[in-house]
Amino acid sequence: MPFTAYLSEFVGTAMMLLLGLGVSANNELRKSKGHGAGWTLISLGWGIAVFLGVTVATHSGANLNPAVTLGIVASGAKEFAAGVPVTLGNVLGYIVAQLLGAAVGALAVWLVYKQQFDDHPVAEEKLSVFATGPAIRGWVWNGLCESAGTFVLVFVALAFGEHGPSVGLSSLGALPIAFLIIGLVASLGGPTGTALNPARDLMPRIVHALVPIKGKGGSNWGYAWVPVVAPIVGGVLGGLAAGPLL
Repeated sequence: MPFTAYLSEFVGTAMMLLLGLGVSANNELRKSKGHGAGWTLISLGWGIAVFLGVTVATHSGANLNPAVTLGIVASGAKEFAAGVPVTLGNVLGYIVAQLLGAAVGALAVWLVYKQQFDDHPVAEEKLSVFATGPAIRGWVWNGLCESAGTFVLVFVALAFGEHGPSVGLSSLGALPIAFLIIGLVASLGGPTGTALNPARDLMPRIVHALVPIKGKGGSNWGYAWVPVVAPIVGGVLGGLAAGPLL
């Protein structure tokens, strides 16, 4: 059962990143037919991406996010999904599967949009397809934004879900989680782009650094720790806050 759960996390995360980064590419790259559609498209697209990722990952509880996994641990839950206990081995297995899935999803987006990436003239906008960045740089405020958004994500998913055999994102059902993501991106996405997920930001940033893209520029590693550390802090705090309500 743990292998099936790990595979579920891998596939769900890859699906989420393929469609989520895909909508960002569609909006950002000038030779894409969705160019310039705006933040509404991004909010809706990411909500749908998470909806479909959760839908295909129910065997694992559909964490799809190291911050959610660690939030579940902090909440005191006993299982990630039916037959998958919360153990150190399963925590590590989930996180590795999420990281690998995120990398595969990001690589697929690069392949689909390769011509558009190579044609696009602005290096920073190419990077923004893969990874988040602050509108105004200030690591305290940027970290606060990411922590707050991830706190809401984990707290709502754990505290207000219809808790059945699983307590990951699938505990709420895929559709309510989609609305939660749309709301978070639309409301709290302005300062940093709302990574909310260390795997969602770190692995695509690594893919950006590795793949050949004409004129791609740097990968902004000076900021990269914020969307990794801050969501983990927010996720753990969300799990701790939700624990008494489970």
